[in-house]
Parts: sequence; structure tokens; C-alpha cells
Amino acid sequence: MNIKNNILETIGNTPLIRLNKITKDFPCTVLAKVEYFNPGNSVKDRMAVKMIEVAEKEGKLKPGGTIIEGTSGNTGMGLALAACVKGYKCIFATTDKQSKEKVDILKSVGAEVIVCPTNVEPDDPRSYYSIAARLAKEIPNSFHCNQYDNLANRQAHYESTGPEIWEQTDGKITHLVCTAGTGGTITGTAMYLKEKNPNIKIWAIDVYGSLLTKYFRTGEIDMNEVHPYVSEGFGEDFVPKNYDMSVIDYFEQVTDKDGAIMARRLAKEEGLFCGYSAGSCIQGLIQLKSKLKKDDLVVCIFHDHGSRYVAKIYNDQWMMERGFLDVKTFRDIVSGRGVKKLVTIEPGSTVGDAVDLMKQFNIENIPVLKEGNIIGAISESGLFSKMLGNGQDIKQKKINDVLEPAYPIVAFDTPVERISALINKENGAVLAKDDSGDYHIVTKYDVIQSLRK
Repeated sequence: MNIKNNILETIGNTPLIRLNKITKDFPCTVLAKVEYFNPGNSVKDRMAVKMIEVAEKEGKLKPGGTIIEGTSGNTGMGLALAACVKGYKCIFATTDKQSKEKVDILKSVGAEVIVCPTNVEPDDPRSYYSIAARLAKEIPNSFHCNQYDNLANRQAHYESTGPEIWEQTDGKITHLVCTAGTGGTITGTAMYLKEKNPNIKIWAIDVYGSLLTKYFRTGEIDMNEVHPYVSEGFGEDFVPKNYDMSVIDYFEQVTDKDGAIMARRLAKEEGLFCGYSAGSCIQGLIQLKSKLKKDDLVVCIFHDHGSRYVAKIYNDQWMMERGFLDVKTFRDIVSGRGVKKLVTIEPGSTVGDAVDLMKQFNIENIPVLKEGNIIGAISESGLFSKMLGNGQDIKQKKINDVLEPAYPIVAFDTPVERISALINKENGAVLAKDDSGDYHIVTKYDVIQSLRK
């Protein structure tokens, strides 16, 4: 029987998956080392368990102790899984830029989570680095993992990730591409691969707003390079001790927007529902495509799962608010047809009055207002159904007697795709308020017309 004794024994041996569509115009083969197949859905499971094992061996973590760490979410998940199996408590400090899903997941596996401000210096007492360090001093029988400076981080990848990639490619790998954060994954994996073949190129992908790229190129820690960015899980405003820049051949920076868009493409075109760093990893590789040759074999590390980013890069509204997503919206439809005053009717008016308005303005759907509030709707198709059902003239009936449900009200920047899903046989239109508080209407006809433009 093939039985695992606990969840930790399922860590590692993640698959290499060929990319087919996004890299179809590349001269060589591109493979993804998909780390969300780990039980905690990220590459960080590997180093989390290793840090605990080393701490136990060195006597820094004792039975019943508390694990403390500053984490963007993924390391915390790996530590929490290990804590569940080994009987430790967990307290994690994270930043307010991390997705709510990450925080909720950590809490679900028993961790206490403290959310700290993002835009403060690393040595600021409010930073998540400082909070974690302070708690480790204050709480008895606790161990601060400090993934940034704990060399067990890169040791984990030297012992597992590197050997796996070497064996899975039969030693034919020519390039490793990996986003750069704590430095553990890229450095540990690179150290092993370079020992096997010093000609393997190691390309680190960074984000604009991080100081790592300039440090790699100049050896200078320039805080002027540091500015806020929304990419998660990589990039730093200091240089962790896990880095050994001598095993890295090149640093490439990508924008927040390009990384987010590429992550969505991976999901739609390759069926790989990955996190922010995977999109940035591939975007960085695309920017470096001219450096590749026919017989190259590129391995990209995809760090984590897309479920951690559902409210962010996989949310149209979040993407549009940051100018990352170029999609047609309710606003675009209204602007494209020319802004017109919304035609409405009072509940005390007659069906005949509604029919006259429909003829006058060549419309099929009219919202019904009472004292400025939308209470229902009247439509050409609805009136037709009622005429057939009653077999009589209903022109003198009050609107209140033939009232249909009110049309759904959405945000003014709602994508056309969402609007289309709301319009059906029973519901012929959607309403939204503009910035001035005025209502506008979009019908099935408007949506169809927008697709032609």
C-alpha cells in the first residue's frame, strides 16, 4: 500500500508542464515547474518544513512552542501545516497589501494573523518584519523563522527543487527563470543546478519598485529605487541573506500590470490557475525571448495557486480600478451611444402612456419611479404577454397593476460580460448610476451594438 503518514510527506515532486500557447512563437521549449501541487499550494511548503526541522535539530524550537514569522501568506501556510502535524502554535505578521484570501486561509488552519501596514521602512516598528521580531522576543518558547535570513530556506531548494528539475529534464535544462523574493528558491535551486552544469543560465524576475535589480547590477542598496507596488510574493526593499548573487546571471524587471495580465492569460490559455508571480515570471521571460536559441530548455518556477488572488488579479473590478484591464463597461456603452436622459414613468400612469413613450423614444424598457426611487419596470415584451393572457385591451390599466420587477442595478464600470449575464428573457435591461447620481439604462440591443464597435 502507498500511504502517506501525514500531509508533510506529500510535499515536493511537483510536475513539469510544457507551455504550448503563450510561448508558441518561442524558438525553444518552455516548461513550468508548477508548485501549487504542494499541499499548501505553494513552493514555500518546501522551505517552511525545512526551517522547522533545522530549528528542532538545533534546539531552537521545542515541543509546545510557538512559530512566529513575517509572511506574505504562502510561507505561513507551509508553517501552519507543519505546526498542525507537529503540535506547534503559529503567529504570523503580514501586510495589508496581501489578499484577504491569504489571511483567511492562514486563520482556517489555526494561525493567529496580525495585519501590518505595507508602506513603511523594514526597520519601522510597525512593519511586519519588526512585529515578528518583537513578538519572538516577548513570547516564551517561541521561534522566529525569519525566512529572509534563515539559510535553511535556500537549503530546502538545494536539496529538493534543484534535484527534481535536474532529474525531470534529464540534465538538459539550459535556463531557470524564477521571481526573486526572499532569495531562497532561486538561490538554492541555482546552487544545485550550477554544480551540475555551470553553463545553466539563472534569470531572476523582479518588479519595479524593488531594489534587488539595481543591487544585483551595482552592489548598491539604493532606497530611491523603492516605491509601492501591488505585485505579491516577490520583490524586496532590502537584501535578504539568502541571496548569493554569484549564482544568478541576470535580473529583469516587470510591471505590476504586465504580471497580472499574464497570470490571467496562463489561466485562460494554458489552464494553469496560478498566482501573481507566475504571470510575472512568464512576462519576464517574454521580455528576454531574444536571448534564447533553438535547442534551449527553459524551466520557469510557478510559485503558487490562483485561489489566493481571486479578489485581486482575477477580479475584473480590481483590475480595472488600477488600469490593468481594457474591457468594455457600462460606462463605455453609455458614452458610445451618447448620453441621453433616462425615460421613466410613474406607477399612477396608464399602460397607454407607457406605449406612447415607447413609440416616441423607440424604446422597449422603461423603469418605474415613485418619489425618485425605482420600484419596478415596464417592458414591451411584458405588456405583450399580459395582453395575450387577458385577451383584452389593457391600455387603461395603471402601471402599478402590470408592474414588472425592477431592473438590476450595477456599478457604472461593470464589464459588458457581466451585464450580458444579467439580461435574459425575464429581464430586458440593467441600470447604473453615474458619478453625478443620475441613472442610465443598458438593454440587450445596447450590448449587441457595443460588440460591433
